[in-house]
Parts: sequence; structure tokens; C-alpha cells
Amino acid sequence: MLSYLARRVINLGGALLAASILVFLILGVLPGDPAEVMLGVGATPEALAALRAELGLTANPVLRYVDWIGGLLVGDMGTSLAYRAPVAELIAERLVVTVPLAVAAFAIAVLLAVPLGLFAATRRGGPGDVAVIGASQVGLAIPNFWFAILLILVFAIHLRWFAAGGFTPWDENWALALKSLILPALALALSEAAILTRVTRAAALDVLGQDFIRTARAKGVSRLGVLLGHVLRNALLPVATIMGLQFAFLVAGAVVVENVFYLPGLGRLLVQAIDQRDLAVVQNIILCLAGFVVLVNFAVDAVYAVIDPRPKESRR
Repeated sequence: MLSYLARRVINLGGALLAASILVFLILGVLPGDPAEVMLGVGATPEALAALRAELGLTANPVLRYVDWIGGLLVGDMGTSLAYRAPVAELIAERLVVTVPLAVAAFAIAVLLAVPLGLFAATRRGGPGDVAVIGASQVGLAIPNFWFAILLILVFAIHLRWFAAGGFTPWDENWALALKSLILPALALALSEAAILTRVTRAAALDVLGQDFIRTARAKGVSRLGVLLGHVLRNALLPVATIMGLQFAFLVAGAVVVENVFYLPGLGRLLVQAIDQRDLAVVQNIILCLAGFVVLVNFAVDAVYAVIDPRPKESRR
């Protein structure tokens, strides 16, 4: 197993390096001059040239990339000229909103999807199965931002149970902070719950067709005991893999939902930085999101290596 995990660590490093190069190249060819955006169209050529030099835009691209990566290796992400603050501090401040939002959305998706997937699998072809499949298809078809707007209209404007947007800091009132994440978490969890429901159903159907399930039933094991003790346990591998991938993409996919609900998270910071052409903030946020996806994938592989009873050589 150690050799398998070592190979995954090497792949992780290669993926992060490739992501950093891709992010740097894409931001380098984007239209628009950051200096003009910051100073405005009336800025003098001298002021523009001075700001470009301060931003490092006049330096050799290779040297700029090396300086950026060298700073990351020692924990220095640079300084945001738009916010006049270290980029690392800005990202850390926004993560306290984005990560709890992703965790809440993930919990909602799992609590909805796993029971529904098992329910549909045990009633294959019946009305319950058809209803669950239809609901999951609707969940896949509805965009997160549209569902977010619908939640605001129903629960914030008409029922007035929640605020339409904004966020109360955790240190002021943690209960209000948690309440302000409920609607965004529901909007973010919709499509993920739909995907996970289908995966759980398919995995459970595969296990239900195995001989040991019939043996357990013949021994008198209750329906619930078979479902929880045998079906769910053996369907865990593919379901756990998808869960890990979903959590990674929930963090990266919070950009749209955070902007709909006006949450001061990482996604909103990214949109604002793009609008202001704050390259130091943009490239570091994108790389952090890519790194988080890669790290979660590695964690999923590690868990898979522990719980999968097959020989590790079979996964080479």
C-alpha cells in the first residue's frame, strides 16, 4: 500500500505543478490591462508604466512564474494591490465562510442521497424507484443559481424565514452565521444530491444481486439488517469515491452561490478580484481551489486503498 500511496503523492505533485503553469499562462493571455483597470482611462502613460513595473508585468514571464512559485513554497502569496493586504490573509478570512458552506452542503447531499438511493434500489421498477429517479433527474437539470433564486423568493421574500443574503460573522453570533448558510447550502447541495442518489442506487443494485445477499436472507436476517449490514457496507466503495470528489467540487463550485447570496466567501473574493484585475489574488485563489481538489482526490485514493480488500497491485 505504501508504494501505491507514494505513486499517488508523485501524481499529486505533478498535478499541482501542471495546474500552476496552466493558471499562470491563462491569466497571462486574458484581455485587459490591470494597470488601466486600477488607475482608470485617464491615467498618464508614466503612471501606467510605474504601476505595471510595481505589478511585475514588465518582467520576464518565466521569472515571474518562478518568483510566484518560490513565494508559495515559503508561504508568501504576495500582496493584493486592490485590498492593500496580504493575499494569504484575504484567502484565510474567506475560507471561514466557504468551507463551512461546503461542509453543510455536503452533509445535506449525503443525508438526502444515501437513504433515497437505498430506497430506490430496494424497490426497483416500482413507483418509489421511478419517483426517486425522476426527482434526481430534475435535480441534475436545475442550475444551482436558479434554485438559489427560487429559495430566496420562497423562504426569504414570501415566508421571511431567512435573510435574502449576507453573512453574520461567527464570532458575533454563530447561530445566525449558521442560519445564513442554510439556503446557500441547500442550493449548492441540489445537483450533488441528485448525482449521489443515482450512484448509491446503482451500487446498491449491484450488491443486491450478489449470492451473499440471498444467503443472508435465507438465514433469516431482517430486511433492515441486510440493507444496512450488507448492502450499504459493500456499496460503500463507489459511493465513498464519489463523495470525496463531490466535496472537492463543492468548495470550487461555491463561486456562483456565494455571489447570489452575497456571502463574503472565497468565490465572491474571486469574482471581485477578476473584476479588478487583481492578478495576485486571482491566480492564488484558483491554484488553491485546484490544490484542494487534488488533495481531496488523494485523500479519497488513500481511503480507497485502506478499505478496498483487493491486492493493491490490481490498481496500478
